[in-house]
Order: sequence, then C-alpha cells, then structure tokens
Amino acid sequence: MLEIGDLVAGYGDIPVLRGVSLSVAKGEIVTIIGANGAGKTTLLRTISGLLPPTAGHISFDAQPIGGLRPDRIVARGLVHCPEGRGVLKRMSVDENLTLGAYRLPPGDRSETRAKVFTLFPRLKERRSQLAASLSGGEQQMLAIGRAMMARPTLLILDEPSLGLSPVLVKEMFATIRDLRELDVTVLLVEQNAVQALHCADRAYVLENGRIVLEGAAGNLLDDARLREAYFGSVVGS
Repeated sequence: MLEIGDLVAGYGDIPVLRGVSLSVAKGEIVTIIGANGAGKTTLLRTISGLLPPTAGHISFDAQPIGGLRPDRIVARGLVHCPEGRGVLKRMSVDENLTLGAYRLPPGDRSETRAKVFTLFPRLKERRSQLAASLSGGEQQMLAIGRAMMARPTLLILDEPSLGLSPVLVKEMFATIRDLRELDVTVLLVEQNAVQALHCADRAYVLENGRIVLEGAAGNLLDDARLREAYFGSVVGS
C-alpha cells in the first residue's frame, strides 16, 4: 500500500531524513520507533505532503505521491493525525468531526460519523460540547475521529499516547487494533516502544534519519540492541 525508497528530506539546508526506505502492506499495523530527534515526525510530514522530499520516492497504492499537496493525498485515502491533537477548541465535537469530512458529500457524513461514534462512544456523549472542555484522552479520541471522517484506507498516527494516563494508553492501543476491523491500515509513530511493538505487526527503528533495524514486531521485542536502547527496566511489562 505504501512504498518509500531512499527518501531524503529536511528543513532548509538541514537534512533530517537520510535515505529512508520502508513499506506498509494493506491491513498491517506498522510502527516506527526512535528517540527524540530521530526524524519520525519529519518522515510523517513528508509522507503526508506537509514537507517536500529532497530525493527518493513515495508511492501509495502504486501511484507516486511525493510532492503532492496534502489535500490531494487525503483524497487518495492517506490521512495524517498529527502529534499534539490539534483539535479546534472553540468548536464543538460535532463541528470538529464535520471539518474532517470536508471532502465527503453531505449524505456520506452521517454514516461515517456513526462509525466514529461506535469507535469512540464518549465522543457521541459529548458531541455538543466544546473541544476545550474535553479531557486530554477525549481530545486524542477526537483527533483520531476527525481523521477517520476523511475515510482513510491508510491512517498515520503520530504519538497518539502522548500525555495520556497509563489506563488511557492501554485504551488507545486497543482502539488502534480495532481500526483494522474497519479496513484501515495503520502507520504508527510512538515513543512508547513496548506498547507499540505489542500492538504492531512489523516495526522499523529510526536513528539519526536512517532505518537501523526492521522486522516482525514480536522479534524486535526480544532484540537485545532494542531492549538496551529503548526498554530498560520496563521490558516485558
């Protein structure tokens, strides 16, 4: 579904990605893990059209998308839910969701909204509330729900568990697994390496703008190099 080869990107004269190659197959949950500054968010921004690539290629459903405008990439079914939630706090839950469905005909929005409310029942309970009144966990639900309103076939999630309590982190990863039942493929960036690897099918480790390790998520959980670098005393939890 997604193929990236020798991708190079950065900000001005500062390179961040240095020849990244990876793939995501339909129906998979693939995670990218790495330390702060490794280039994870830059990679997602480049895939979704927010940052132009300097070199390399990106294809989605066998069609090149590198350098396309973000709205055209969304129209093809690739949707990015960014780090930091970015909900519009002076608007209601319903209004935020409607904005996510800007490219859908009005008649299709109700059906999609119903699916979002099935995925996140608390959003249905709070549909008339301002987004500012929601808890951090509920705002993250709203951010993902808004992305789902665009009917993605591939959903990119950037740090969905950031700032959530341990209980909500478990709920969030359970929801990510549920997305597969809705025929949504997931590319996930996470600093919570243990939870991400338990959730994912495959994983890539990004360091200094390069992929340094890849494989089945279960195998990487047992990888001595990864255990030392990212897990510490929490491995096996």
